[in-house]
Amino acid sequence: MLRNAAAGQHGLSGGRLAYCVPRMTGGEEVGTDRPGEAISVVIASFSVGRLAGLARAIESVRRQTQAPLELLVVIDGDGELAANARELLPGELVLVNEHAPGLAGARQTGADHARGTVLAFLDDDAVAEPDWLAAHARAYDDPLVLGVGGWIEPAWPHQAPHWFPPEFNWVVGCSYAGLPQAGARLRNPIGANMSLRASALVAAGGFDTRLGRVHGRRGLFGTAEETELGIRASAAVPGGYWLFAPDARVSHAIAPERTTPRYFIRRCLVEGKAKALLAELAGGEEALRSERRYVRSVLPRALARELTGAVRGHGDGVLRAGAIVAGLGVTTLAYGVARLPALAGRRAGRG
Repeated sequence: MLRNAAAGQHGLSGGRLAYCVPRMTGGEEVGTDRPGEAISVVIASFSVGRLAGLARAIESVRRQTQAPLELLVVIDGDGELAANARELLPGELVLVNEHAPGLAGARQTGADHARGTVLAFLDDDAVAEPDWLAAHARAYDDPLVLGVGGWIEPAWPHQAPHWFPPEFNWVVGCSYAGLPQAGARLRNPIGANMSLRASALVAAGGFDTRLGRVHGRRGLFGTAEETELGIRASAAVPGGYWLFAPDARVSHAIAPERTTPRYFIRRCLVEGKAKALLAELAGGEEALRSERRYVRSVLPRALARELTGAVRGHGDGVLRAGAIVAGLGVTTLAYGVARLPALAGRRAGRG
């Protein structure tokens, strides 16, 4: 559907964001797809050091009960990995990132070349359950479904750190305790396990490479890219919505360096900054609707659970309660500091 699409580089122009904009071919419209018959799977990778994980991800796609139309592997900036991937995938399509460096550009490259009416994205350190693709396909029975988010189970190096609250699994890119029930509508999926209609991506204008992760560069990463895309696609397609399908399951490998308190705090800092940018781009009310529910409902219940456990003699409850308070406090502080220039500018403008 999007093969040979012409997409411009993303960047800042006149203070506004410009997106990768693929060209629609054939005049398709959202709601006319038959996704059960044509799903393209896209896996992006960026380092030869991740080759073993990439091989496991590819093998899990090959074991699906519902075979994909095609598998596309997109390499972001590592020529050695590209050569190895071509050896690993004879006859399959291995691409190099044709957009700005980073995950968003790599995903857009896959979308540009994909032929499926639905695009399913899997991380290179994730392994899909055998019925993962079939579960995604079933979720598209309603033609107004723009995209689908599945369940991402953390695969810890040994076990979850004893101080780590499951409500903060988003820190390591996984599904967290407190998500809505199966069949619920989502604002956005998590990119390690998501799918969307190719026509919805075109209607939204493509992936935003400003928010995508870039290897070797600290900056905005995590779910910011998916959140912004989810909001933008919903605005572009009246009546369209995102669906949660927890039976579409993958396991996501967690690197040891992501299990430390230092990483936890740094990731919360980055999340706060990313949410500030999203509030500016998409409008605070819509951009942070899920976060408000999380802060007002999910975290108070988690804190009460851990403190109750601590009173009953479970020592780890104190540590997890402390992590909840610290995570929320750091994220909120980073958000507030990042929002100050925009708020000050608005006040000056009114003055």
